[in-house]
Order: sequence, then C-alpha cells, then structure tokens
Amino acid sequence: MTTPAIAILGPNGQPLRASAHGYQGAGAGFGGQLQDWNPGIKTADAALLPQLDLGNARADDVVRNNAFAANGVQLHIDNIVGHMFRLSHKPRWQRLGITEEDARAFARDVEAWWLEYAEDPDGCWLDAEEKSTFTMLVRQAVGVHTRSGEVMAAARWKERQGTNMRTCIKMISPKRVCNPGGTSDTDLLRAGVEMNTDSGALAYHVRNTSAVGLMGDGMAHSWKRIIKRAQNGRLNFLHIFEPTEDGQTRGGNQFLTVLEQMQMLPKLQHTKLQNAIVNAMYAATLESDLGPEAASQIIGANDGGELLAKHMVNVNAYHSTNSIKMNGVKVPHLLPSERLNMQTSGNVDNGFVDLESSVLRWMAAGLNVPFEPFAKDYRQTSYSGARASMLEGWRHYMGRRKVIASSFGSQVFALAFEEALHRKELTLPRGASRNFYEGKSAWCNCDFIGAGRLAIDGLKEVKEAVLRIESGLSTYEKEMALMGEDYQETFGQQVRETQERKAAGLPPPSWMQLQALGVEEQNVQG
Repeated sequence: MTTPAIAILGPNGQPLRASAHGYQGAGAGFGGQLQDWNPGIKTADAALLPQLDLGNARADDVVRNNAFAANGVQLHIDNIVGHMFRLSHKPRWQRLGITEEDARAFARDVEAWWLEYAEDPDGCWLDAEEKSTFTMLVRQAVGVHTRSGEVMAAARWKERQGTNMRTCIKMISPKRVCNPGGTSDTDLLRAGVEMNTDSGALAYHVRNTSAVGLMGDGMAHSWKRIIKRAQNGRLNFLHIFEPTEDGQTRGGNQFLTVLEQMQMLPKLQHTKLQNAIVNAMYAATLESDLGPEAASQIIGANDGGELLAKHMVNVNAYHSTNSIKMNGVKVPHLLPSERLNMQTSGNVDNGFVDLESSVLRWMAAGLNVPFEPFAKDYRQTSYSGARASMLEGWRHYMGRRKVIASSFGSQVFALAFEEALHRKELTLPRGASRNFYEGKSAWCNCDFIGAGRLAIDGLKEVKEAVLRIESGLSTYEKEMALMGEDYQETFGQQVRETQERKAAGLPPPSWMQLQALGVEEQNVQG
C-alpha cells in the first residue's frame, strides 16, 4: 500500500514550498493579510472605460466645489503654460538642404507671422469660437487634460472677415465623445472612438450640444462623426493623451486616485467648523445633581413644562439676589445641587491639523504637484526643502509641457503653417531640397516656451545659471527658457538699450558676470 504524500499548506491554501518562493507581495503576506486581496488582471480599457463618465463627472464636481482640487488644476496651467506660450520655430535645416543662417531667418519670419495670427487678442482667429488666443487655448487644453486625462479638438476650415486664414480649432470636451445612442463597446468602437485592428483611431463620434438641454446635461441625442485624417492626410481631429499601456483608447484623469480623499475632506472640515462654532457659543454651563425623578418632574415631562418654568423662575430669583463680590469681581453662590463648568475652545483642533495635512499630502502626491503650493502652507519648510519640492514638481510640469501642451501646440501650428504656405503668407527659403509635404516634420519642428521656473532665492539661482553658462554646461537659450523668456528677444533688446544709453550719454550696463560673481570677490580683496 502506497502512503499518500503529505503536503503542508500555507495560509492561502497553496503548498507551502510553492508559496515560500517568489515575491511576497504575490503571496498571502505576513499572517495571511493579503489572502483576500485578489484583484483581476485587466487591460487599461477594461479598467477605465466602464466608469469613464462617472470618474470624469466626479473630477469635474470636485474641481467646481473643492478649493484644493481647483488649485491643483490651476498649478498645472500656470506652471506648464503660464501667461504666454511662445513659439520657438526650429526647422531641421540639415534635412532641408538650406543653410543654418537661412533657417534662422526663416524661423524669425515664421515666429512673427505666428504671433500676429495666433495671439491676436482682437480677432482670436485661431479659435473657431473667436474667444481665445493660442495661449488661452493651450491653457484650456492643459486644464481639461488635468481633469479628464485627455485633450480633444477638431480642425475647422472657416471663412471669416478680418483674416485670409481659414484654419481654426474647435475645442471639444471629452465628455461629448461617446458611442452613438449609448451602444455598448465593440472591438472596433470604444468610448466613441472608431479604431482599426491595431487600435489606431480612425474616427470620433462627438455628441452635439443642445440649448434645450441646459437644465440637464446640455447635450442632444445626436452625434457627429469626425474622421481623424482627411484623404490628403491633413489632421481633422486632435486627440492627445499619455497612454499607460498598449491598446488604450481614452486617457484617465489624475483625480481618480484621490477622489475619495477630496470628497471626504470638505465634510471633515465642515464638521470641525460646526464643532468649533458650538463650543464658542457657550461660555459656561450649570450642572445639577438632581435625580432622574426630580429632574423629570422639574422639566415638566407630564405637565407641559409648567414646573420647569416655575423652577427656572426660582433659580433666577435666587441668583439675582446673590451679590457676593471679592475685589470687585462677582462670585456666584450656587445652589447646593449646582456646579459651574467653564467652556473653552481649546479642544477644537484635537489633531485635525495633522489629519488634514496628511490628507492634503496624499492629494498632492496623486496630482503630482508640490505640497507647499498645493496646500498654500509654507510654515514648516526650509529653503532647501522648498527648493527640492519645487524642482520635483518642475520635472513633472516639464514632462507634461512636452507630452501634452507642446504636442497640442505643434499639431495646431502644423495645420496653420500649411495653409500659410499655400496663401503665400510665408515662403520657403530658396534652394530647399524638400517641399512642405516631403519634409513636413523637419519644417514643422518647434519648441514652445512657457512659464519660467519659480526662483525661491533669485540671487543664488542667477549665480547658478551664470556658472553653468561659463563652464560650458548650459547655454543662454536654455537658461532664458527656464525663466520663460526667448534669448533672441532678450539679446535684441539689450542691443537696443545699449545704443539708447550711449545716445543719452549714460554709461553701459555692467556685465552679468561682474554683477553675479565679481562684486563679492572685489569686496573680499578690498
């Protein structure tokens, strides 16, 4: 007779030898506390799309009603875009058969044309609604991306008085892109996006708006299908988001990881505020040692309160005749069964500040913003700590500027740039070996200069920038971009100011190096 093998099982019911090897996080955990944690494996779409509308609606709601959520969105807008999203055109002249000098001269013409067309505050020609300049459109795009995780817009061809250009952009709220009639998702139609077999977008179904439905959700029960690219390859629909894995159709907003905390924090604050108000309303209370039966009789449980009224009249008469004073201060003489308790508001906090700070740090981490500007709390921050926090946030902002804001700006610029060449608003340099369509990427290559990095100690950071330039580790272009400025404009302005100072009989300005480094050395030597 064969003896069956004995297997020792672990807390998860698996053989102990098998569960003892590998990652602990994939096992039952110490004492089996991970035994009931069995999430299913899902694709990005399977995890996101079923609750996409609800998650975005909740994010919109907290941004409308939660000051910290609104501040989190505003931090992204102000640090990624700033007050001016300036074009820096950089055609790849090596691939276009032109010289670097020709490329720079052409870039200056392009930037001047773009500033006139895209940033015209009077016409707002780049906006199909004629409400926003290019910078305002990018600020809107970044705000929508922070709340919804994606940016959507349609390229329009619209004839208008006041400009020859017809290219304009119609921003589209992601909440309007959905399956027509609310039909279920399929392999080739998900969340309003038609796809090919490689999960590449072919067309988008945009729900129309309705003035009649403004009392509801403001949307009609009809949809418009917009193909992503026209037959000539021109982009018709702009959809920008940062996918987390393959096959992802729509973007997930940043608030999904902190919505629970953002919903509960105002309730906690309101409760503590009500508690503080109640504590502040009563300065003192009188307590009595009367028994249950006597107290029941006094408060008038059976006679409508007549005994309670008589008792309170007698108590008031007793206290009104009491005039015992000591050094001018009245000393109350209480009845034998009374005690005077002074009420203070010293227990209003009761650990609330620490709890609130912990919740705010959780929210700041979920939104990838520095805690100090997010919570508007710099009380316990040193210069080094604040600078480290700001630089960590700056790295996140720069990533979003490149992946989201600059991607949106580059696509919009390419659409308008193409038309400007056709309308002879711009002319390619002579001798170029490739036309626009043959070298579109090289001709449309550009960067955008947004908000400058916050300087906590301006003198220290200027010295740091000068040392990087003097040691060959950086350039004026990079350092000026960190300040949110265009180095070419700054240099040109410096030349003009130097000439004007000379004409006015004023001495020339000191060099930056002398101001930043030489002054202290001269003082030490002196």
